[in-house]
Amino acid sequence: MTNPREHAFPANSTAESHEGDFGCTVMDLRKLMELRSTDALNEISIHYGGVMNLCRGLKTNPVEGLSGNPADLEKRKQVFGQNLIPPKKPKTFLELVWEALQDVTLIILEIAAIISLVLSFYRPPGEENEQCGLPVSSPEDEGEAEAGWIEGAAILFSVVIVVLVTAFNDWSKEKQFRGLQNRIEKEQKFSVIRNGHIIQLPVAEIVVGDIAQIKYGDLLPADGILIQGNDLKIDESSLTGESDHVKKSVERDPMLLSGTHVMEGSGRMVVTAVGVNSQTGIIFTLLGASEGEEEGKKKKAKTQDGVALEIQPLNSQEGIDNEEKEKKVAKLPKKEKSVLQGKLTRLAVQIGKAGLIMSAITVLILVLYFVIDNFVVKRRAWLAECTPIYIQYFVKFFIIGITVLVVAVPEGLPLAVTISLAYSVKKMMKDNNLVRHLDACETMGNATAICSDKTGTLTMNRMTVVQAYIGDTRYHQLPSPDALVPKVLDLIVNGISINSAYTSKILPPEKEGGLPRQVGNKTECALLGFVTDLRQDYHAVRSEVPEEKLYKVYTFNSVRKSMSTVIRKPGGGFRMYSKGASEIILRKCNRILDKKGDAVPFKNKDRDEMVRTVIEPMACEGLRTICLAYRDFNDVEPPWDNENEILTELTCITVVGIEDPVRPEVPEAIAKCKRAGITVRMVTGDNINTARAIATKCGILTPGDDFLCLEGKEFNRLIRNEKGEVEQEKLDKIWPKLRVLARSSPTDKHTLVKGIIDSTVGEQRQVVAVTGDGTNDGPALKKADVGFAMGIAGTDVAKEASDIILTDDNFTSIVKAVMWGRNVYDSISKFLQFQLTVNVVAVIVAFTGACITQDSPLKAVQMLWVNLIMDTFASLALATEPPTDCLLKRRPYGRNKPLISRTMMKNILGHAVYQLTVIFFLVFAGEKFFDIDSGRKAPLHSPPSQHYTIIFNTFVLMQLFNEINSRKIHGERNVFAGIFRNLIFCSVVLGTFISQILIVEFGGKPFSCTKLTLSQWFWCLFIGVGELLWGQVISTIPTQSLKFLKEAGHGITKEEITKDAEGLDEIDHAEMELRRGQILWFRGLNRIQTQIKVVKAFHSSLHESIQKPKNQNSIHNFMTHPEFAIDEELPRTPLLDEQEEENLEKFSKCGTRVLLLDGEVTPYANKNNNAVDSSQVQIVASHLDSPLHSLETSV
Repeated sequence: MTNPREHAFPANSTAESHEGDFGCTVMDLRKLMELRSTDALNEISIHYGGVMNLCRGLKTNPVEGLSGNPADLEKRKQVFGQNLIPPKKPKTFLELVWEALQDVTLIILEIAAIISLVLSFYRPPGEENEQCGLPVSSPEDEGEAEAGWIEGAAILFSVVIVVLVTAFNDWSKEKQFRGLQNRIEKEQKFSVIRNGHIIQLPVAEIVVGDIAQIKYGDLLPADGILIQGNDLKIDESSLTGESDHVKKSVERDPMLLSGTHVMEGSGRMVVTAVGVNSQTGIIFTLLGASEGEEEGKKKKAKTQDGVALEIQPLNSQEGIDNEEKEKKVAKLPKKEKSVLQGKLTRLAVQIGKAGLIMSAITVLILVLYFVIDNFVVKRRAWLAECTPIYIQYFVKFFIIGITVLVVAVPEGLPLAVTISLAYSVKKMMKDNNLVRHLDACETMGNATAICSDKTGTLTMNRMTVVQAYIGDTRYHQLPSPDALVPKVLDLIVNGISINSAYTSKILPPEKEGGLPRQVGNKTECALLGFVTDLRQDYHAVRSEVPEEKLYKVYTFNSVRKSMSTVIRKPGGGFRMYSKGASEIILRKCNRILDKKGDAVPFKNKDRDEMVRTVIEPMACEGLRTICLAYRDFNDVEPPWDNENEILTELTCITVVGIEDPVRPEVPEAIAKCKRAGITVRMVTGDNINTARAIATKCGILTPGDDFLCLEGKEFNRLIRNEKGEVEQEKLDKIWPKLRVLARSSPTDKHTLVKGIIDSTVGEQRQVVAVTGDGTNDGPALKKADVGFAMGIAGTDVAKEASDIILTDDNFTSIVKAVMWGRNVYDSISKFLQFQLTVNVVAVIVAFTGACITQDSPLKAVQMLWVNLIMDTFASLALATEPPTDCLLKRRPYGRNKPLISRTMMKNILGHAVYQLTVIFFLVFAGEKFFDIDSGRKAPLHSPPSQHYTIIFNTFVLMQLFNEINSRKIHGERNVFAGIFRNLIFCSVVLGTFISQILIVEFGGKPFSCTKLTLSQWFWCLFIGVGELLWGQVISTIPTQSLKFLKEAGHGITKEEITKDAEGLDEIDHAEMELRRGQILWFRGLNRIQTQIKVVKAFHSSLHESIQKPKNQNSIHNFMTHPEFAIDEELPRTPLLDEQEEENLEKFSKCGTRVLLLDGEVTPYANKNNNAVDSSQVQIVASHLDSPLHSLETSV
C-alpha cells in the first residue's frame, strides 16, 4: 500500500530508500493511528493482514521485541523519527539584557544621565558665571569642569553593570532549570522488550517497532497497537476530553495513544508512531504557531524553558493533571500565590511607595531651595544664557531624587528569592528531592501536617513472608515443603506464580552475599520469595503458562483490593486464582483447605474465629496479611464481566503474614518532625492492627497518647451526614486527633487532605504535605499544598500530579525538604534585614543631606554601587546559607506570620540608629575631627573631597560588617557560627571589601572619590567593626520590652482570603448539581465547535506546518492550556462565541471566564465528596508577571 508523499513531515527527514525496507511508511502509520475501534481493526486486517503481519512488516518480534542492534535502531530513527519534540530556543543573553533594561527606575536613570551628559558640555562664558550664581572658576578648576561629563557617563556605566549582572543571573537560572529538566527527562523510563529481555529505556530512546510493556499507572510515551492485554482501561481525556475510561482489547479497540493514562490492567503494545508523528505530536505541530504568538503564549503558560521536550509523562500531560497547579499559579493570584511571594509582593509595594514619596519630596525641596535661594533671597534675574546651567542643577537634583528611589526600591528581593530557591532546588537534588514546582520548596517550610503512606515511605518496602496459616496450622516460621500436602503445595505455587504480574520477579543479588533484588510489585515479590523458600521454581510454572495463555485477568485496583487470574484447565473448564487483603478475600470464601488438603465448609463463625486467632495476632505484630484462594468453574463458561458473581464461593488456600520492616532512620525523622511542630499522620490501605503496630514502631503513636486510629469506613461514618455528604464541622472534630487512617481509599485520603486544608480550627490555616505513589493518589497530591510522589514505586500519573519527587522514596527526605523550605524563608528574612537597614539609612541620609546641604552626601554612582552590593551580592551571600538542624527546633512560621519579626525590626532600627549617628557626625563634624576641608555645599563640578570620600567609605564598611550581623535573625549572639561552611558568603564579603579599596583609591572622579591616608582607613574600619559590637548591644535588649515595635510583611489574612476566594477555589456540590444540566448543554455545543475547529485546523495548517517547521513550544503547554487558539483569528478563548460566553458567565459564579465540566475525578471518587472534579478545565488567561512565576517551570 503506497501513499502520495507530498506531505513529507519535518521530523522524518527520511532517506527515501530506507522506507521501502519496512512494510509501511510514516504516513501510512499516521493515517492508521488516526482511526479508532472498528475502523482501525478493519484497516489493520485489510491492509496489513492483522497485527502480527504489521509487526512482521516493521521487522519486530511480538514476543522477543527488537534485537537492539544499533544500526537498526538508527535506521528506524531516520525513517520514523525520534521520540522527542524539537526544543523551543532558549532566550539569548542579549534578549535577557533587553528584558533587564525594561526596569522603570533604570530607564529614568538612563534618561537623567544622558541629559546630564549633554548639558555637562555646555559652559557659558566665564564673566557670566557671576551672574548665573556660580563662583568664578580658578584655572585649576577648569580641568575639573572639563570632567563634568564623567558623572553622567559613570551613571550609565553603573546601569550597564546592573543590567549585565541581572541578565547573567537570569541566564544562569535558566541554565539551571534546563539541567533540572534534563534530569527529569533522563529519570523518565519505560519498560520495553528487546532481545527477549525486559529493559527500562529512557523515553527518548523508544523507536517504532519496539514492543512496550504497559501497566497500571503508566503514561504512554508513544502511539501503539495492543498485541496482548489484560483488563486494560485507558483514560483518554487528555486527547478526547471524554472522562470515561476506554476499555482496550485486541478484538475490539487496540489503538493506544501517547499522552494517555493506563488506569487499570496491563499488556503489551507495538510502537507505531513516535515524536511529532504521534497523535499528541501532530496536535502539537499544528500549534507550532509563529514566534509572535509564542511570546503571547509564554505569558500564559508555564514555559518549559526550551529543553528538548520528550513526549513523556512528566511533560506531555494534559490540563487535568495540571489544573489545580494552574489554579495555584495563574488563576487566583490573591489566594494561591505562594505564601512567601504574597508577603514579599506586599512588602515590596509598601517600600516602593515610601521610597517614591521620599524621592519626590527630596527633589521638590532641592528645587525649591535652589529657586528661593537664587531668585528670591539673592534676587537674581533669570538670564537666557544661564538656562542650561540652571537645568544642569535641576538635572543634578533629579538624579539625586532618582538615586534615592533606586536605593529605596528593593529590586534585590526577586533576585534573592530566585537565588535562594534555585540554590535550594539544586542542593535538594542531593537530598533526594527532585523539585518540580519551585514554590513547593518554600511552602514546605511552612508545613504543619504530613500525611504519609506507610509502605515504602516509612517502611523499607522490602517485603518477606514470615508467617503462614496453612491447613488449620499457624506457622510462626515458614514451613518446610515436606510438611505440606503436595496438592496444597501445588495450589500455593500456581496461585502465586500465575496470579501475579509477570513483570514482578526476583533477581539474583547485585553483590555477592547481598539480598536478592525484588523487581516489580513488592508484595508479589514477597509471595514469589515464599515460593522460592518452599524450594519451588515459579519460572517453570510461568513458562508452562505464559502470559498469552491467561484467559482473563482482574487486575488489582483500589476498589477491588484483590487480583484474580483465570486459566483454562487441561481437562476442560476454568480455574480462577485470587489473592488480596485477607478480610476481603475471606469474606468471599465459603470453603477452606484442611490438613489433608480437602475443601471443607467455611462458615461465618469460622471466619470470625480465624480473624481473631490468626489475622489479628499477625497484624498486631505489624504484618500485612494476604489471603490466597481459588475457584473452579467446571460447567459452562460464566459471564466474566459480572465480577460480583465470579468473585464469590472461593476456597481459601492459605493466609500469609508479610513483614515490611520500618526504615531504621524513620523514628528519628518523626521525632524531628514533632520537635519542629509538624504532625505526621499515616494513611494506609493496610489492616488497622498492622497500621497501629507500624505507627507505634515509627513513633507516630506513643503509649498513653490520646490519639485516634480509624478505618476508612469508620472515618466516613463519622464525617458524613445522612445524605452522605462530607461535613466540615464533623471533620474538624476528627482530624486534630487522627494519627492513623487504615484501610483507606484514595478518596478518603483526598477528603482528609481537603478537610485539613479547608479547616478553620486554630488561628493558622494548616499547610499539608502528602505522599502518594498510586494513580489514584493524584487528586490528593494535587489538593495538598505540597505533593510528594515516590520516585521508585510511584506511577507516572502520581509523579505528574506532584510538586516534589522523592528519588529514594524515603520519609527522611521529606524532613530534609522541610529543612530546606525553612532555610529559604530564613534566607529571605536575613536578606530583608540587611537590605532594609541599608535602605532606611541611605534614604534618610540622601534626604536630610539634600535638604540641609543641597547635595546628597552619597553621590548617584556611589548609591548605585551600594545598591549593587546590597542587591546582587548580598542576595547571593545571604540566600545561599546552608541549612542547619536548629531550623527544625522551632515551630512552623505559619501562613500569616510576618516576614519581618519584631526581633528583626529591632535589629533594623538599632543598626540604622548607629549608622545614621555616625554618618551625620561625619557630615557635620567630620572635617574638624579629621582636620580636612569640608565637602559641604561644593559647587557644581568641584573635585571630590576627602570629607565625602570618608563618609562613603565608612557607609560601605558599616554595611559590610552589618552583612555578617544579618546572618542571624532570631537574636543569636554568635553571628560567626558556621560562616566558613558558606564559601559564597566569605568570597562575597572579601570581594566587596577589595573592590571598595580599589574604588576609593583609584575610583577618582567617576566615583566622586579621592585617596585616603592609612589612618583615615583605620578609622573607617574601626567604625565598621563597631557594627559587630553594636550588634551585641542590640541583642542584649529584650524584644518584649520594646512595645512600640511593629512587624511588617504580613501574609494575607483569613478574612481577605475568604473574601477573595468566594466561589473561586472550591465549588459546592449542591451548586454543581444545579448547574450540571446547563453545563452539559454547553459541553455538547462546545465539543462540536472544538471538533469543527480542529478539523479545519488540520485541513488548513497541516500543509503549512509541514512546509515550514517552526520554533516550537512544548506539548505540555498545549496540553495544560486548552485556551491556546487553534485558529489564528481567535486570539481570545477559542471555544465559545461571544454570546454563549456571556450566557455561561451568568451561570458561573467563578470569577473566571468559562468552566467546562468533564466528568468525575476517578471511577472510584465518592459521589458525595465535595472536591472539585480534577478534570474540570478552567479556561483562564493567566498572567505570570511576577519574577517567581516566570521561574515556575513545570519541571
